[in-house]
Amino acid sequence: MSGKRLLESDAWVRLQRAADRMMNLLHQTLKPYGVSPTQYNALRILRGAGPDGLPCGEVAARMINQDPDVTRLFDRMEKPGWIVRERSRTDRRVQLARITNEGLRVLESLEETIQRYHRETMGHLTQTELQQLSRLLERLCESK
Repeated sequence: MSGKRLLESDAWVRLQRAADRMMNLLHQTLKPYGVSPTQYNALRILRGAGPDGLPCGEVAARMINQDPDVTRLFDRMEKPGWIVRERSRTDRRVQLARITNEGLRVLESLEETIQRYHRETMGHLTQTELQQLSRLLERLCESK
């Protein structure tokens, strides 16, 4: 294996290990609150969408981890009252999802915990390293 291929392989393995570690720690961080990382991600997306919400398909497209069954994810989030879904007034085929006040309360209750999670997992990196990491990861996402 050539030098560059070996580096690519090594970097890929390290990235996968880091991502797996980060997701496992996030899962453990959120578990006491009864929120999965996927639910947390969807709630953050819907909070950013504002009071108009977003089409369910758009939420799915913005998710960090692509969940093949967004309908069931939303069913689980609707049951405790974190979100509501309704048909679009302009296109009845489109279902919109909106975060509720209860969903906003869940996010607010997690804010300090998530900040602590970020400090514990990323706080040992300098500001320059974090900027470099963000740029490199963005470049990886731009590739085919």
